[in-house]
Amino acid sequence: MSANSIKVLVIDDEPPIRKLLRMGLSTQGYEILEAPNGKTGLDLLAEEPALIILDLGLPDIQGHDLLRMIRGRNDSVPIVVLSSRGDEAGKVQALDLGADDYLTKPFGMDELLARMRAALRHQLQVHGERPVFRTGDLSVDLVRRIVKVGEREIKLSPKEYDLLRVMVQHAGKVLTHRLLLKELWDEMTDAQYLRVYVRQLRQKIEADPERPQFVLTETGIGYRLRAPD
Repeated sequence: MSANSIKVLVIDDEPPIRKLLRMGLSTQGYEILEAPNGKTGLDLLAEEPALIILDLGLPDIQGHDLLRMIRGRNDSVPIVVLSSRGDEAGKVQALDLGADDYLTKPFGMDELLARMRAALRHQLQVHGERPVFRTGDLSVDLVRRIVKVGEREIKLSPKEYDLLRVMVQHAGKVLTHRLLLKELWDEMTDAQYLRVYVRQLRQKIEADPERPQFVLTETGIGYRLRAPD
């Protein structure tokens, strides 16, 4: 997908932020739609943006409520949330409600562009799910259930494979502890179970489990599998 054809809807009540995003993204060929509040943002969904950048601190509609409304109308458009520094609970709630990623203000344009590319790749992967996922030396054959690092086949337990499969299906997207627990056990299960399996998985697929390249930690929030190449 070429950036030239991509509409990005920016929903943010701060004119300097909108100007920064308009200038930074326009130079990359993105077409920018701007909304200073939630109501305008909902109206602009009719323009069918390919990606939404959503500030949680809006004047008219609470950010998480607006996220629910957007997901009620469009369950697949990638959403990158902008949040205030230290708003960890808000980030977790946004991700649980269906946001694909988040950035903390102030943020760098290069990081935003990278998160946008990852979210758009994830959407393409979901709609045309490839039988073999690759990122770096890691490959996962979802049909034959074969995991390799380079040419070396990795033997995983059923639960380790299930964890990796869920992460592959959402590669590049932040997955909260709660979401992973809900998918793999029961959301009331202690998160320590998840940490144990993440540690075991890293021991098997990472060259250095203490400095992981594939299964990345989002501190206090959850995990992210590196986006596909």
